[in-house]
Amino acid sequence: MNEFSHMDLHGDRVAYRDEGTGPVLLLIHGMAGSSRTWDAVLPVLARKYRVIAPDLPGHGDSAKPRGDYSLGAFAAFLRDLLRELDVESATIVGQSLGGGVAMQFTYQHPEYCERLILIGSGGLGPDVNWTLRLLSAPGAELVLPIIAPRPVLEVGNKIRSWLSSAGVHSPRADETWRSYSSLSDRETRQAFLRTLRSVVDYRGQAVSAMNRLYLNSEMPTLLIWGDHDKIIPVAHGYSAHEAIPGSRLEILEGIGHYPHAEAPAAVVEIIDDFLDVASAEVRKLS
Repeated sequence: MNEFSHMDLHGDRVAYRDEGTGPVLLLIHGMAGSSRTWDAVLPVLARKYRVIAPDLPGHGDSAKPRGDYSLGAFAAFLRDLLRELDVESATIVGQSLGGGVAMQFTYQHPEYCERLILIGSGGLGPDVNWTLRLLSAPGAELVLPIIAPRPVLEVGNKIRSWLSSAGVHSPRADETWRSYSSLSDRETRQAFLRTLRSVVDYRGQAVSAMNRLYLNSEMPTLLIWGDHDKIIPVAHGYSAHEAIPGSRLEILEGIGHYPHAEAPAAVVEIIDDFLDVASAEVRKLS
């Protein structure tokens, strides 16, 4: 298990992982997630890169203040985190909500961004799983404690432990369960709802970067998607690929919303190749 570091940032506790040396990768997790979502790829990437993976505010082991959980606020948080860690630039990697945050970051703070990698990214169209639409509606505050009570989660954790002992393992189910179980905590629920409602309403994703993607035309961009993604459809990947000149799109067959957990070796190989090619192109230009 990777070790966490902690810092105080503007009075709030921030949990993050900072491993390896070399070119910097900033890994941004999805909604109701944490940096643990990168467990399968982080140690391998850290052999070649310096990998920084924070728990976003309101998530994981970071503080959950009553505050702003918009994409812009997350982007400002990441800028301040990189500044505190003396990082001048990085390849920005975002999954799901983290993809939306990554795109916002490249828009607000382009001076920190060398390359962009989006994995099953949000913010590229209205379509999103119907469960998230329902939870964005008024009254979800009353429903969440009922559908994610601690006794049910304790039983579920025991069942998962038994299945793991028996050799039954499903990364997709593990990631879904991890997100679901985090909602048993009241502060996490409140932060989750503030985050969700900043980007989703009853009609779907309410924030889209599609009309600004041309701004990244000079930035090497990689899109990774699972063709069985039931949260954010792979069609969004194709649309973004068409909208970003020179971008690279990799579709993983039989993979869902968590390619980095479901097919970690493939994702690491794709990222490695992308970074090698992008670096070679930069050397040619210089």
